[in-house]
Amino acid sequence: MKRLSFTYSCLAFLGLYCGQPGGTGDKTGPTGYYAIDDFDRVEKIDAHVHLWKPLDTNFIKQAEADNFYLHSLHIYKTGGQPIEDQQEFSLELSRKYPGRVCWSTTFSLKDYHEKDWQKKAVDYLESSLKRGAVAVKVWKNIGMELRDSDSSLVMIDNPRFDPLLDYLEKKKIPLIAHLGEPRNCWLPIEQMTVKGDRNYFSKHPEHHLYLHPEFPGHEEYLAARNRMLDKRPGLIFIGAHLGSMEWSIDQIAEHLDKYPNMAVDMAERISHFQAQAVSDHRKVYDFFIRYQDRLLYGSDLRLVSLDIDGVEKIDPGAIKVFAHSVWRDHWRFFVSDETMETSEVNGAFKGLKLPKETVDKIYRGNAQKWLGIKRQGSPGQ
Repeated sequence: MKRLSFTYSCLAFLGLYCGQPGGTGDKTGPTGYYAIDDFDRVEKIDAHVHLWKPLDTNFIKQAEADNFYLHSLHIYKTGGQPIEDQQEFSLELSRKYPGRVCWSTTFSLKDYHEKDWQKKAVDYLESSLKRGAVAVKVWKNIGMELRDSDSSLVMIDNPRFDPLLDYLEKKKIPLIAHLGEPRNCWLPIEQMTVKGDRNYFSKHPEHHLYLHPEFPGHEEYLAARNRMLDKRPGLIFIGAHLGSMEWSIDQIAEHLDKYPNMAVDMAERISHFQAQAVSDHRKVYDFFIRYQDRLLYGSDLRLVSLDIDGVEKIDPGAIKVFAHSVWRDHWRFFVSDETMETSEVNGAFKGLKLPKETVDKIYRGNAQKWLGIKRQGSPGQ
């Protein structure tokens, strides 16, 4: 995964919570708009973080200071942390930081080819949801790593997933999906639009699909996802990372118009809004106003994304400083009209200076609406 954008000078990770609206910071700034200094007075939800290790509690501590509430996503990854361990850690965090952290579950692909895999997967999801999970997350290994018995890649519209997806649609459980990669993944390094992608794919040529034409193209991943959505119009769907359509707000808008039960989070893709604001600030502003009910703030901050050796030895203070800088720089982009520059983007751009109502939806209301997040971190509380 590539690193977050903006002007960051520190090292660290994230934190987030799931809660009800709180203070609005009316004491600072003109009526109808927030000021930069309202940052820690406004309750906010980071709808996309990954809290998997004890060291991650430093992100939660910074979240408390910055008035952030955290939604942590589980991921099944071959050779990665077992999803059962992720769940137990999330439950531990929920007990230790009540009302500050909530979580979404996932399912294992380990026994995908076994006859009883579908039932086991649904049973696990049902158990996780009863224990407090607010949604279900699927990751890009569906479509990029998982293969069928004939060695072909398994996409999200494969009938093997039908019982799981039908269960989510019937129960009105949100599905959060990271499917495919940013469009830059299929471009030469020199044509990529943000520095984070150029750095990541330069260091990881095995994941740079421009070099691997045997893989499906960018549009093929979107088409498979859309076929899945066409089949389930009632499914509550949140496209992680702007639904892998980060390169074009026009394409995002087209899909949000077509799929009324679709929203997107902006985790680790805010630099793509900034890149488009360089050439057409008004267009980006108008997009946020028109789709203000469908956009969820997220950072995707996580320890494993840091390009550092010896992660476990990172100074907790540095982690908190970095998390604060990420959150505050993003806030600055959304609430001010200052001219800004970042190493991620070529060229200067202005902040969006969105109205308070829009900021409140992006930072809190939409996560509550689309994920059913309540103050105690699970639906119905």
